[in-house]
Amino acid sequence: MPAQYLEVGKITNVHGVMGEVRVQPWADSPEFLCKFKTLYVDQSHWPIQVERARVHKNMVIIKFQGICDVPSALAMRNAILYIDRKDAHLPQGAFFLADIYGLEARDAQSGQVLGKVEDILTLPANNVYVIRGGERELMIPAVPQFIEETNVEGGYLKIHMMEGL
Repeated sequence: MPAQYLEVGKITNVHGVMGEVRVQPWADSPEFLCKFKTLYVDQSHWPIQVERARVHKNMVIIKFQGICDVPSALAMRNAILYIDRKDAHLPQGAFFLADIYGLEARDAQSGQVLGKVEDILTLPANNVYVIRGGERELMIPAVPQFIEETNVEGGYLKIHMMEGL
């Protein structure tokens, strides 16, 4: 069962003197984080309301309700922020990277199990799935030429094994 709360960033520092914080976003784009009115803090997932959010130099500047000064904002430094999965509206066919971890990787032609997705490298050109547990470790670019099907509900992805992989 997919996790209800998903990590989306980390508060790195304060911004200004009015209680705003700088957040390092862990998403495809910093704008994604600006869409949420409620975020959840650390493993306890206590909710905090967002008054406003904006992108600034690939970081997200957030003003939380009730955080009005530098000491209050400093107390939140290094906190991990989460979103509730039900608050996120992804386009058709999109998925969270957190849902890819642990999927069984299968050869699209033979159906042979190649292992499980144990890591995802987020590189500038595209993500790379690291598959372990089979005969050998595989590093598969997450692009349509290699990934034939991603079925999060079914717990697998099908890989087109090109010669040399």
